[in-house]
Amino acid sequence: MESIDFGTLFQGFGTMMASGWVLASARVCLILLGLLLIYLGWKGILEPMVMIPMGLGMVAINCGTLFMPGGGLGNLFLDPMLSDTDGLMNTMQIDFLQPIYTLAFSNGLIACFIFMGIGTLLDVGFLLQKPFVSIFLALCGELGTFLTLPIASALGLNLGESASVAMVGGADGPMVLFTSLALAKQLFVPITVVAYLYLGLTYGGYPYLVKLLVPKRLRAIKPVVKKVPRNYDAKVKLAFSAVLCAVLCFLFPVASPLFFSLFVGVAVRESGMKHIYEFVSGPLLYGSTFVLGLLLGVLCDAHLLLDPKVLKLLVLGIVALLLSGIGGILGGYIMYFIKRGNYNPVVGIAAVSCVPTTAKVAQKIVSKENPNSFILGDALGANISGVITSAIITGIYVTVIPYLLK
Repeated sequence: MESIDFGTLFQGFGTMMASGWVLASARVCLILLGLLLIYLGWKGILEPMVMIPMGLGMVAINCGTLFMPGGGLGNLFLDPMLSDTDGLMNTMQIDFLQPIYTLAFSNGLIACFIFMGIGTLLDVGFLLQKPFVSIFLALCGELGTFLTLPIASALGLNLGESASVAMVGGADGPMVLFTSLALAKQLFVPITVVAYLYLGLTYGGYPYLVKLLVPKRLRAIKPVVKKVPRNYDAKVKLAFSAVLCAVLCFLFPVASPLFFSLFVGVAVRESGMKHIYEFVSGPLLYGSTFVLGLLLGVLCDAHLLLDPKVLKLLVLGIVALLLSGIGGILGGYIMYFIKRGNYNPVVGIAAVSCVPTTAKVAQKIVSKENPNSFILGDALGANISGVITSAIITGIYVTVIPYLLK
């Protein structure tokens, strides 16, 4: 009887031994990280809808590596680097996630679906109540998006790569995905993975940043309402969304799919299409987010993430989100001084546009210090303005940077 090679029979172990200690160590680390993400998602510390499928995908892809017919290492999930059309058609019949990746992820479709769902969550009335304050805070909350670009360039990334990782500072995953697909396709997998890993930090990290930079007495401020905020009816909000969509698509046609998707969601919310609203805000948003998490997990193949540039991306992603958080809080302080103390500077953190996470974070922090202080309206105004501002910056980067690279 022919002897059985243990490594060939159980290829997860076999590929671990054949891949060398660097790749094997990276696989083990990613497996442990995946298990940690599952736990943190289950505990509610990170967003479970993204982190649980992402963590499970990381575990499966790094455990399920096998020997391919050509002798190399691979998997039966997907190949993100496949570009040859004949090979793609063949692989789409073998790798079970390849059709979803090719037809819905690598072209930004899932990002647009998620953005459409986000649009249904936006009540632009909060923005219209205090438009100038909200826009000012949103610009402050993009500090990381602006400053990370020159920092990344100084570290050796080209302008397209620098702009893509800088968009992590906007705290909007779809924008990072869209920008990296347009400007840094060779790095969009690690950039997008880094972005969604770090977006979880807005849950766990920003409260500590706020407590570090804003003293307790200021966190407890209850703003005095001198004038009852005006309530805008649905037709005004619908008209505002339609006009803004037209203007932004006219100025930045390259990013028009993002603008269109966002304002379609807003239009569905404000036009009273109940069944469509329930579909877009429910199955479409949550289903797309879940599939996105799944795809991000299986893209965390160790050999894809061992590019030397990935370490820079890990550092720059943290820098971008940190600078944006600091910028938002500085904006809150500026409004505090302009309004002579009748403004809670914690609102500034909501300008980092992870909708509606940072707005909830701001209200939770304030409520802990003063249960009678309600800042959620102002926070949502800054939050919604932050989403739109982040999309505009995406449009600027995607439009201008290709000309600078010529």
